[in-house]
Amino acid sequence: MLTAVMPIQIDSQPEDGTDDERALVGAAARGEVAAFESLYRRHAGRIHGVIARLVGGHGSRAEDLTQDAFVRAWQALPAFRFESAFATWLHRLAVNTALMDLRSRKSRPQDDGDEDAFDILGTPDSAGHATALSMDLERAVASLPPRARAVLVLYDVEGWQHEEIAAELGMAVGSSKAQLHRARQLLRTRLEAHA
Repeated sequence: MLTAVMPIQIDSQPEDGTDDERALVGAAARGEVAAFESLYRRHAGRIHGVIARLVGGHGSRAEDLTQDAFVRAWQALPAFRFESAFATWLHRLAVNTALMDLRSRKSRPQDDGDEDAFDILGTPDSAGHATALSMDLERAVASLPPRARAVLVLYDVEGWQHEEIAAELGMAVGSSKAQLHRARQLLRTRLEAHA
């Protein structure tokens, strides 16, 4: 995988589709590894972030899926037609990679929600302070059931519409709305219980 060659790090280059980025995309599409590495460094942080939110913050799984998304991007890059910004195209590819993983895991038996995810809250941290007050929203979102979490992240964080979410997750629009309501209710309950 690309991990050994390119650890996730971010360059401070702009992501606004400038001529520089267009030239890098063109060079990477022609197979220039250095150009693709530069694109990777520019976008890896954002891509890893959205994937981590979708899969519930599972570190190694999010890293693996980030690498999978960039491998898919490398393979599909010669067909990229600049009909959208590269960042938009890459983001959509990454979301689809994470959603495919969620779908494949859906068919395997697993616990729908991790009710024990908050058991560690209230235990002393290294400074001896209770960690209950320092619980953050990311941790609460990560504890949501996978489908509810996916709808919440896609709708509230990524700005997708229910029609897009329903099509991508293979559910009815009403189910997407119900999952969003469920996710928000669970989130509110969990945050209130551990505040």
